[in-house]
Amino acid sequence: MDSIELHKKFIVSPQTSLDIPEGIRFYSSKKERDLKSKDILSAINDLRLVALGELKIGNLYNSENAAVEALALIESYHYKDTLIEARKGIYNQLGNIYRESYNPEKAIEAYDLSLSFSKKLSDSITLINNKANIYKDLGQYQKAEEQFNLAFKKIKNNNSLQYAMILDNLGYVQSKLGNPDALVNLKKALSIRENQNYLEGIYSSYKHLAIYHFDQNDKNQALSFAEKAYQTANTLKSITFLQDALSLFAIMNEDQKIVQFKKITDSIAKDKQLAENKNAFIKFNVANEKKKTDEALLEREKEKNQKLIFIVLGIIIFLTSIFIYVTQRIKHKKEKIVQVHNTETRISKKVHDEVANDVYHLMAKIQGNTTDNEELLDDLEMIYNKTRDISKENSAIEIQENFSGQLNDLLLSYQTDKVKIVTRNISKIDWNTISEIKKTTIYRVLQELMTNMKKHSNATAVVLSFQQNKKNISIEYTDNGTGSDLKNKNGLLNAENRIKTLNGTIIFESKPNKGFKAKINL
Repeated sequence: MDSIELHKKFIVSPQTSLDIPEGIRFYSSKKERDLKSKDILSAINDLRLVALGELKIGNLYNSENAAVEALALIESYHYKDTLIEARKGIYNQLGNIYRESYNPEKAIEAYDLSLSFSKKLSDSITLINNKANIYKDLGQYQKAEEQFNLAFKKIKNNNSLQYAMILDNLGYVQSKLGNPDALVNLKKALSIRENQNYLEGIYSSYKHLAIYHFDQNDKNQALSFAEKAYQTANTLKSITFLQDALSLFAIMNEDQKIVQFKKITDSIAKDKQLAENKNAFIKFNVANEKKKTDEALLEREKEKNQKLIFIVLGIIIFLTSIFIYVTQRIKHKKEKIVQVHNTETRISKKVHDEVANDVYHLMAKIQGNTTDNEELLDDLEMIYNKTRDISKENSAIEIQENFSGQLNDLLLSYQTDKVKIVTRNISKIDWNTISEIKKTTIYRVLQELMTNMKKHSNATAVVLSFQQNKKNISIEYTDNGTGSDLKNKNGLLNAENRIKTLNGTIIFESKPNKGFKAKINL
């Protein structure tokens, strides 16, 4: 919503009854209601209307405060990036306020900010015109003319009020620069404004024509246009316009004391205005910087709290890891105890089943005197061999430097005239990269499998294939024996326990009369 639309809304609103102070009170009250209902967008528009009304009756400080409060609401709005038009309008309004309060630097700064948000050509033209007016006020007519010409080139409609505004201002500065086109431009601007009955624009044209003729020493024409400006100000019912119109007569008065009085009065008013400039815009910037500082402090506090949370989480994770480690160690110890117990049970059972029974049988033979010494010696040798085998299966292994040869010797020791043992890639394994405990486990597990094959499978061929992936070993065992039902695999539990102890896997595959397979990954 630009300043012209805001002005129209302010004047025609039935609640104001064309009374600006009453309109200011109405929109100030409405702003409070809108804020309570959290209608931020309506509150921003209320403040813009208040700022416009205060400017019209000359309350510059109140106008500035209202505009800055609207900016503060925009900054606090969650979707402030969508309020481009509101920002543009408020910065333009601030530029107008600073122009009236004799603060040209701030006025140009505000207009430039408004231009940065301007996307429409018509808005840019208005803002360039306003900026040029600052140079006009400062008497920098050359700079003002450059800005007005820049705006003039952008206009496409030669009969618009905007065109008339630029043309009128351009004609005024041209008159100060002695350009002969000045009067033509001033009259053309007046004609457009009269055709559209735009009273504020007509007043501006009358004023500029009065000054033009006064500068040309044509006092009759100057007073004639000054009188027309005065009548227009009365029609507008604006104290500001009336004061400005009456000042024209003071400037043109032949009594130098009145002229001097006007100059002194203007100088005092300007000094007073400069003294009263409390600059709410600067306050807004200071408040905004404070807000940013507070937000930065809050962000640092958040980061500090986050770091504290991370440290606490780290401690919790560390303690949890220790707990899990200790728990796993205890569990591992229990498993080792269970494994030792199972091994002891298995050895005990094996000694009982294979050795004790044979010894008992031998004792029965001796008691019955049914056999000769030769047969007794054979039975004793058989018992010795079984005892040696059991001892060999469970005794400590001294891992040799040439483990490949040592393992190969173990496997081939099970080869007979009836059983063929084949190994593949055993010599290609880099056993030096494999830990001692893994090599011991591999040795014992393969020994278990080979013993199981020899006792139960009736196999005639056994194939063992070896593969290595870094420090991991894969072994596939296959025989062509009678196989078995794996529902009861008590004889293989020891091998399975050994592999699980090192977090490896062993998978058995077997069916009756279809051989036996084992896949080891360790």
